[in-house]
Amino acid sequence: MKTATYHLLDVFTDTRFAGNQLAVFLDADALDSRTCQAIARELNLAETVFLGRADAANRYPMRIFTPVEALDFAGHPTVGTAWLLADLGLVDRGQALTLVPPVGALPIAFDDDRASFITAHPARIASSALDGPAAAALLGLEAHQVVGTPVISSCGLAFHLIELRDLAALAAVSLSAAEWKARVAPTGVEQVYLYVADNLPRLRTRMFSREHGVCEDAATGSAAAALSGYLATTGTARRWTLHQGVEMGRPSVIDTAMDADRVRVGGRAVWMGKGELRIG
Repeated sequence: MKTATYHLLDVFTDTRFAGNQLAVFLDADALDSRTCQAIARELNLAETVFLGRADAANRYPMRIFTPVEALDFAGHPTVGTAWLLADLGLVDRGQALTLVPPVGALPIAFDDDRASFITAHPARIASSALDGPAAAALLGLEAHQVVGTPVISSCGLAFHLIELRDLAALAAVSLSAAEWKARVAPTGVEQVYLYVADNLPRLRTRMFSREHGVCEDAATGSAAAALSGYLATTGTARRWTLHQGVEMGRPSVIDTAMDADRVRVGGRAVWMGKGELRIG
C-alpha cells in the first residue's frame, strides 16, 4: 500500500479553527500532477501544497492546487508552507529560504512566529469591465454602497477590486450567479476582492470566486498583495493590516507592506495535525 503524509495548518491566524486551512505534502516530487489534483479534490480545502526537495540554495519547488485546478501563485499556501518548514526545524529562520511556485521565486523572511514573502512581480493594474452599478448588481447591493470604479490588480493572480462604503455593505453581500456569468466570467478574471477602507491602514475584506471550487475564501494572500499594490499607487499608505474571513466565522489577519515596488505579505499559522492518505 502506497501512502502520502500531509500536515494540516490554519494560516493567517494564531488561533486554532480560524484563518484559512491548508494541507502541505513534503518531499512530493514523485507525485504527478494528476495525483496531486485528485488529492486536492479529496481534501477539498481552498488549497493544497505539494513541496519538492530543496536545491543547494535552499529553494523549494512548490505546486499549489485548489479542488479543481493548479494555481501559479497563492498567498496563504506560501506563508503556511514557510511557517511549517521552520516549525518542523527543516529550515533555520535565519537562513535564506525561497519557495518557487510557477509564478516565480518568492523570498521568505521570518519575524518571531510570523512568516512573510515578497511577491515575484510588482502589482499590474488594469481597468475592470465592471463599473459601479454592475458591481452593485453582482453583489446584491444598492449603487450607493459601491465606492468609485472597480479595477483589476495582479501580483501573479488577478482580482477585480471593489471598494464598498461600509461594513454593513460588506456583510450584506449576496452574490448573483447570473450577474457573475454575464459580467465576470467573460473577463477571464474570475476572482473578486471586496474591501472597506474607512479605517486605514486597517482594511476589512472578502474574496469570492465561482471558478476554484471554493466560493468564498477565509484569507487570500494573493488578493491582499494585489489590493496593497493598487493602494500604494493611490498614495494612501505603504503598510496595511487586512482582516478577512469574519463573515465566515474564520477570522484572519494578513499584514502587507510595500518593499520597493513589490509587496511583502505575512502572517502567522497554527499547526493543526498530521494525516495520511492511501494513494496506491
